[in-house]
Amino acid sequence: MRGLRFWAGLAPLALLAACGTSGGSSGSAVSVDGETIAKGTDADWLSYGRTYDEQRFSPLKQINTENAGQLGLAWFADLDTARGQEGTPLAIDGKLYISTAWSKVKAYDVASGKLLWEYDPKVPGDAAVKACCDVVNRGLAAWGDKLFIGSLDGRLIAIDRATGKELWSVVTVDQTKNYTITGAPRVVNGLVIIGNGGAEYGVRGYVTAYDANTGKQAWRFYTVPDQPGKNTAEYLKKAEATWKGDYWKLGGGGTVWDAMAYDPALDLLYIGVGNGSPWNQAYRSPGGGDNLYLSSIVAIHAKTGEYAWHFQETPGETWDYTATQHIMLADLTIDGKPRKVLMHAPKNGFFYVIDRTNGQFISGKNYVPVNWATGLDPKTGRPIENPQSRYDKTGKPWIGSPGPGGAHSWHPMAYDPAEGLVFIPAQITAFPYIPDPKWKPAAMGFNTGADFAAGSMPADPKVREAALKSTTGALVAWDPVAQKERWRLDMKGPWNGGLLATAGGLLFQGNATGNFVAYASKDGKPLWTFPAQTGIIAPPITFTVKGEQYVAILAGWGGSFALSPGIVALKSGATRNVSRLLVFKLGGKAVLPATQPIVEAPLNPPPATAPAAVVAQGGQIFGRYCGVCHGDAAISGGVTPDLRHSAALGDAKTWQAIVHDGALTANGMVGWSKVLSPSDIDAVRAYVIKRANEDKALAQAKATK
Repeated sequence: MRGLRFWAGLAPLALLAACGTSGGSSGSAVSVDGETIAKGTDADWLSYGRTYDEQRFSPLKQINTENAGQLGLAWFADLDTARGQEGTPLAIDGKLYISTAWSKVKAYDVASGKLLWEYDPKVPGDAAVKACCDVVNRGLAAWGDKLFIGSLDGRLIAIDRATGKELWSVVTVDQTKNYTITGAPRVVNGLVIIGNGGAEYGVRGYVTAYDANTGKQAWRFYTVPDQPGKNTAEYLKKAEATWKGDYWKLGGGGTVWDAMAYDPALDLLYIGVGNGSPWNQAYRSPGGGDNLYLSSIVAIHAKTGEYAWHFQETPGETWDYTATQHIMLADLTIDGKPRKVLMHAPKNGFFYVIDRTNGQFISGKNYVPVNWATGLDPKTGRPIENPQSRYDKTGKPWIGSPGPGGAHSWHPMAYDPAEGLVFIPAQITAFPYIPDPKWKPAAMGFNTGADFAAGSMPADPKVREAALKSTTGALVAWDPVAQKERWRLDMKGPWNGGLLATAGGLLFQGNATGNFVAYASKDGKPLWTFPAQTGIIAPPITFTVKGEQYVAILAGWGGSFALSPGIVALKSGATRNVSRLLVFKLGGKAVLPATQPIVEAPLNPPPATAPAAVVAQGGQIFGRYCGVCHGDAAISGGVTPDLRHSAALGDAKTWQAIVHDGALTANGMVGWSKVLSPSDIDAVRAYVIKRANEDKALAQAKATK
C-alpha cells in the first residue's frame, strides 16, 4: 500500500496534516486514508463502495439469516429535497454523512439520530435543465478530516467533517456548457477524482484529479479526442482514427458520470466511459468508426493521470449503452489459475470479466435477453451486432432491447465472495430508436439525433398494456466464473435499488414498490421486509457503533426512470417521493408516520381546439425538450409535475410566463426562450391539452365498462 500509516505520538499535528488522517478537528479515531479505505474497517463505511474494490460486501454478521426478522427501524430523518435520493451514506466514527438531491450534505449522530450539521451549496435552479436524470447526487468521499462532494452545477467542494464548514471549492467544468455532476468522488493518493455528466447535451467527457488539501488540479484525462491536431496525448491521437467527420463540434460525449474503482497494488484507477453525443452515430461520426473511448472501461495510472489500457464494450455506440455502470474488482480462480479481474454489467446487457492488469477479455455473457447483438466474440469480447439494430445506418426504426435505461443502470451491484456471486439489479426494457432526419443541435435540451416524439406512447390501451407487460426488473445472482445465473427473483417493474451483501449471509435491497428487503444470499429467500412508503433506488450500507450493527439507506423515488418513461414508470405502482434517511438495527422500535394513499385527481383539461398541425408541432417539441422531465406522452412518473393536470393549461399567459420566461426557474423549471418561440411554446400547450383530453376519455371509457 502506498497510503501513509498514522502513528499516534509522533508530532501529531504535523503528521495529521502530512498523512491526511481523520484526526484534526473531528477528533476521529479512524484514519481515513488510502490504506484504511483499501482494507476497510468493520465499524465504518469509508468510501462509496466501502473499499476501493467496490465490492459492497461487509464482513459484519451480527445481523444474519437467523435474526434478520428481528430488524426494526432505529430512527429516521425526513429530508428537505423531494426528488430522487441516490446517495450512498458514509459512516465514520459513529456518525452518518449523507448527500441528497440538489447536492446538499447532512451529518447525523447514529446513536441518537440527532442532526449535527447541514451544508447547502446553493445549486441554482437553472442547473436542473442540464441534468438528464433528476437533480440527484450519489455520494460523498472522505479523506483525512474532510468530506468532498460534486455539486450539480459542476463544482467540487471540500467540507470540514466536524463542522460542515466549506474549506475550498473549485469549478471543474465549463459552466457555460451543459455539464453536471451527480456521481460520487473517489480519493486516491491524496487526490480527489471527479467526473461529470452531459453526454445527451453536447459535451466532451473527462475526469480530473485535485489535491485533497488545496483543491489544486493535478491532472485531467479526456475520454474522447479533440479536433485532429489539437491532441497531444498519444492515446488521444490513436483515438482520432476511430472518429469521422467534424465530431468535435458536437462534443463527442464519453462523460464519466458514475463508476470508478481503484487497485492500490497496481496504482490503476478504472473509469467507466459513457455514451456518444449525440447518440445517433450518423450525426456524431458520419462514416462510422469505433469512436474511442466511448462505452469503454479505461485504466489510468492514478498518480499521473496517464493512460494504461482500455476495453471497449460497445464500439461505435449509438444506443446510449454507457459503460458507466458499477465497476467491481476481485481476485478469482478461472481455469485453475488466479486472475486479478474487473467485473462489469453495463447497459448493453452483457456481463464482462476482464483482466484488470492489462485489459484482456476473459469472458462475457448476456445476463438479460438482448436483441442488438447475438453474442460476443470469444477471443476479443467484441459484440456480434445485429445489423438491423444500426438505425443510424438503416435509417429505419429499431425496437432495441435493452433500451437506454439499460439492462443495468447506475444502481450498484454487490459481491459475496463466500457464495462467489455478483448480485445485479437488472432490468428488462425496450425502446423505439427512431432516427430523426431533421435533427440539428440545440443550445438546450436533449441532443440525441433520435426522434423521441415519433416513439411516444399512443393513447391506445392495448399498446400501453403490452408495453407495461414487457417492462420488468429482476434481482439476478450471477456466477462470474461460470458466466451463468445461479438464481433470479423477478420484480414487478424495473428501477429497483442498489445492493449490499454481508458476511451474515444477507443481501439487502430497496425496490420500486416501496419495500426494503433482506434476502438470503445463497438462494434469494426473503427474510425481512420493511414498507418504506416510497420507492427506493439508493443502495444501503452497514456499520457498527459501540459494537451494535446498523443498516442505513436513503429512501426517495426519482431518477431518470421516474421522470421520462411516462406510464411505464408506474409499472411498480404509483408512488410518491417521501425522502428520508432510514436507519435500522435489531430490535428497533421506531415507527414511520402514517401516509395517505395516492388518489389521482380526475383530469379536467380545457377543450382541445387547436388545429391538428399545431398539435403535431407541439408533440414534436415536447418529445425532444419536455418529455425527459415531464414524462413520455406528458404522463408524469410521479416526481415532477404532471402537466396534464396543470392549471396553466387554460391560461396561455401563465403558460408563457413559466415555459418561455422562466417564472419557476428557482424550482428547476427554466425558461426555454433560447430555443423555443412563443408560438412553439403555445403549440406544446395545445399538445398537452390534447393528451389530457385523450387520457380523460380513456378513463371515462374504463369507468363505464
